[in-house]
Amino acid sequence: MPDLVLLRHGESTWNAQNLFTGWTDVDLSAKGEAEARQAGSLLAAEQRTGLDLQVVHTSVLTRAVRTANLALDELGRSWLPVRRHWRLNERHYGDLQGLNKKETTEQFGEAKVKLWRRSYDTPPPPLSRADERHPIHDDRYRALPPAVLPDSECLADVVVRMVPYWEDAIAGDLRAFPGVLVVAHGNSIRALVKYLKDISDDEIVGLDVPTGVPWWFRFDDHLELVDDRQLGDPEAIRAATEAVARQAG
Repeated sequence: MPDLVLLRHGESTWNAQNLFTGWTDVDLSAKGEAEARQAGSLLAAEQRTGLDLQVVHTSVLTRAVRTANLALDELGRSWLPVRRHWRLNERHYGDLQGLNKKETTEQFGEAKVKLWRRSYDTPPPPLSRADERHPIHDDRYRALPPAVLPDSECLADVVVRMVPYWEDAIAGDLRAFPGVLVVAHGNSIRALVKYLKDISDDEIVGLDVPTGVPWWFRFDDHLELVDDRQLGDPEAIRAATEAVARQAG
């Protein structure tokens, strides 16, 4: 049975400051680097009992790239082939990017910010294409048609861009290799998990993904999901998940 491990990047510098990050390219904090190494250690322990990761997928954002590198170093598999794609990027938070989450809640109200952060189909205010923060001005996306680059995204938009990548790339690797590691972001992982576990639009609102916690999915030979579990201390995982939920106050 093929194995898929989903890993949200370690804490970033903007996570530490409680800022909306989205497609903004920021690095890991010192805590995030430690989380990435810890994830690698947890995977190494599973590797000794049968987990066999053979290929890696990441977004094109530094915090995911560095998390993968640090985890693979700890795992002793820095030589694994890596595929990077913008479809694994975090949800684009539009004009909220760079704003403090609690301060934004105080300004616009808890209900409005919760709608922007957690609803399935309501995107935050869009980012102007003239704004230098817009991805059309980022060199890593210069080969893409401008029309595919978002001004803002809700989770439904992330599902739309994630599912083709699952079908075209990740699922193909699961058929070819015994184990696949995907290092991405809170909302790109939520989008994929929604699809894999057939979570309803209403229920997905309550799913939070902590940083640096490997999430192991096992499939049968037809890529039907058999089982899934998060690796690590359950109490620590619970506390980290609750911390994500509290970010906007």
